Amino acid sequence: MLVAAAVCPHPPLLVPQIAGAAAPELDDLRAACAAVVGALLDARADVLAVVGGADAAASFPGDAAGTLRPWGPGVRIGPGDPVLPLSLTIGRWLLERAHASSGDDLPALRFEAVGFDAPPAECAALGRRLAGSAGRVALLVMGDGSARRTEKAPGYIHPGAVPYDEMIACALASGDAGRLLGLDPGEARELWAAGRAALQVLGGAAQAAPPPAATELLYDDAPYGVGYFAARWAW
Repeated sequence: MLVAAAVCPHPPLLVPQIAGAAAPELDDLRAACAAVVGALLDARADVLAVVGGADAAASFPGDAAGTLRPWGPGVRIGPGDPVLPLSLTIGRWLLERAHASSGDDLPALRFEAVGFDAPPAECAALGRRLAGSAGRVALLVMGDGSARRTEKAPGYIHPGAVPYDEMIACALASGDAGRLLGLDPGEARELWAAGRAALQVLGGAAQAAPPPAATELLYDDAPYGVGYFAARWAW
């Protein structure tokens, strides 16, 4: 049964050691992510599944680690082998940061990579499986919006980028699982929206539960021309 979910982005610059002197630029985003991840831990789930996009689907054990060496200093996160893709590595970093801040024990962890190009039905099916995997399940969904919001964005500017991200923000603010499941993979590819598949996993998980009792969108901005969101849903 799904009891809580949080959505965060996964830029390497979220980690201060990687951002260096530019770290203060994302302080508001870090604070929002800390708040939604903290709420996730407060849900006292039996299992907390971290879901994020990757080149290929894969499942990883709770002790799996990741490294940010390709983006700067050799920052390693987690006790096990550094096998996690970027999205799940940042998810693990957010969880360990929240754990260090609160001192509360982490629930049993699992890490699920979903292919960036996975069909919506496959994403939704994964969400339903995760939601039914334990008595109390929490999801940390790592998903960026479009990387074509401004001239400085990695994919340069696209006129459809802002409306696309506004649609995602509205769905996250209102708890609209159906709108997430309706995201089009082709449009996501054109807009460089790396979080589409992971967000549809959330949509599938939430569709298997009653509507969330509380939803909150704490962050919706594009500081580097990439849409970043921080949101929480609770049942």
